[in-house]
Amino acid sequence: MPCVGYNGGTHARGPDDGSKGDTIARGGLLLLAAFGVKIPFHDLQPVHRELIAELQAAVTRVLQSGWFLLGPEAEAFEHALARQVESEFAIGVANGTDAIELALRAAGVSAGAEVITVAHTAIPTVCAVERAGAKVVFADIDPRTYALDVAAAAAAITPRTEAILPVHLYGHPADMTALSKLASDRGLLLVEDCAQALGARHAGRPVGSWGCAAAYSFYPTKNLAACGDAGGVTTNDRALAERVRRVRFYGQATRDRCQERGFNSRLDEVQAVILQVKLEHFAAHHDTRLRLAERYSRELPPELVPYVAPGDEHAYCLYVIRHSQRAQIAAALAERGVATLVHYPTPIHLQPAYVDLGYAAGSLPETEAAAREVLSLPLYVGLSEAAVDYVVQAVHEALAECPA
Repeated sequence: MPCVGYNGGTHARGPDDGSKGDTIARGGLLLLAAFGVKIPFHDLQPVHRELIAELQAAVTRVLQSGWFLLGPEAEAFEHALARQVESEFAIGVANGTDAIELALRAAGVSAGAEVITVAHTAIPTVCAVERAGAKVVFADIDPRTYALDVAAAAAAITPRTEAILPVHLYGHPADMTALSKLASDRGLLLVEDCAQALGARHAGRPVGSWGCAAAYSFYPTKNLAACGDAGGVTTNDRALAERVRRVRFYGQATRDRCQERGFNSRLDEVQAVILQVKLEHFAAHHDTRLRLAERYSRELPPELVPYVAPGDEHAYCLYVIRHSQRAQIAAALAERGVATLVHYPTPIHLQPAYVDLGYAAGSLPETEAAAREVLSLPLYVGLSEAAVDYVVQAVHEALAECPA
């Protein structure tokens, strides 16, 4: 899992001149190393330093209002989120896992129905499907995008299949044009897992605007990040939106009328107002992520650069390279003070908790190959270009040390 709160500043500044780190050109590895620079995988502090006055004012507004749940701040955030993803409705919920479960339940997935998704994802994707009462069916991934492979999804459909749940992993869109056609042709629901993909686009449209519903996580390391847990569901279906609103509040249509069984998954006013502030700056922060990702992609060896499908726009929640000698590269980067993580080293079908699903090793070959080779490099708002250059040169040196 990402290191929430893993901090320590920009990690690209000299000890006596705060501007030095930003002006050191590529090739300054030794100079940076002399400063004792360490590059964390993620640093949550820069964005909060930038926005501290706005965030404090917004939270103070909530505290002074005395309204903490299902109030005007959550509603304002919902309207802003809907505009951001070009959907008619958005509903704030407690976290991204709940968002997937609520989207599936509100879309009408029945108990015991099959939902096709991927095993190369975070555990919450599958956890949410099962909490919705459905059965998980895994299909393999496209080895370039790491998203659900359309042909594999088609092959996994049975008479019991009711929904397809593509994951826009790392911020790259799944092939929603083809998946939308597949779902339409086979009479299936299409629900999008956008937990890592706010800001991504496919064929000119935002992810989250393709299916009958979409789920988002605003976990602290996401591109739009709360200061705690938070999530959201978007849809263009009014009835589906109304059902999500009910089920997130015990199934209550009004304060005193319970229309169906539900549970508690409310987005509180404090997180909602924090997300409002950050959403106002989302475009600028998204551009920063793209700029840093492009710098990585220019300077890294071409075979390591993440694939971006023609016509797609990557959100770069994570910048993921791939190499057959991942362990050696990660160790060499660690020796140079560069933190990395693997998303995700063990596919869900091979996790101890899910062996009962019946997928043996080798059953999802592209998924398993990716799990052995992917490596996430530092990428976050507040990471300087000099720090990216430091990482790039460290990668080049690590590759040079790998046996042929």
